[in-house]
Amino acid sequence: MELGAQSLKMLVLEGAQVCICGRSQEAVDQAVAELAGHTAGKVEGKAADVRDSDQVAELFRFIDSRFGGLDVLVNNAGVGIFETVSEISLEQWKATIETNLSGVFYTTREALLRFETRGRGYIVNISSLAGANAFAGGAAYNASKFALTGFSEAAMQDLRSKNVKVS
Repeated sequence: MELGAQSLKMLVLEGAQVCICGRSQEAVDQAVAELAGHTAGKVEGKAADVRDSDQVAELFRFIDSRFGGLDVLVNNAGVGIFETVSEISLEQWKATIETNLSGVFYTTREALLRFETRGRGYIVNISSLAGANAFAGGAAYNASKFALTGFSEAAMQDLRSKNVKVS
C-alpha cells in the first residue's frame, strides 16, 4: 500500500471524513470502495487533475457540498520522472513541476479560502528526501521537491498568525 493510501486509511480509522482526489474517476472509485470498507465514516471522491486550477476549484466546490467544509488538506499528488537534464523532455519537466509544485499551490489556495473563513486549518505537504538531497537523474523531481520544501516553509510563516498550520 502506498503512502497516500496508508495515510487515508489511518485518517478514516480515526473517524475522519475523507475526500479522495485522483486523475482517474475509476481509480478514485476503487480507492473510495476500499477505504469505505474500513469504517462507517464518510469517504467520497472526485476525479481532478491538480495541474489544472479550474479542476481544483471544482473539486473544492464538491468538498464544500458533500462535507460542508474542510479541516485538513493533505497534498500527496506526485510525479517522479527520472531522466538526466539532457534527456528529460519539456513535457516530462512540465508534468513534474506542475504536479509536484503548482498542484500544491492550487489546492493550498483553495483550502485557504475555507480555512481563513473558519479561522483554522491544517495543511500537510508530502515531500521527499529529494527535496534536500539531489541525485543524478533527478533534476525535475529534485527541483520540484526542493521548491515544495521552500513553499511549505514560507506558507508556514505566512499562515501561523491565522491559525493555519503547515507541515
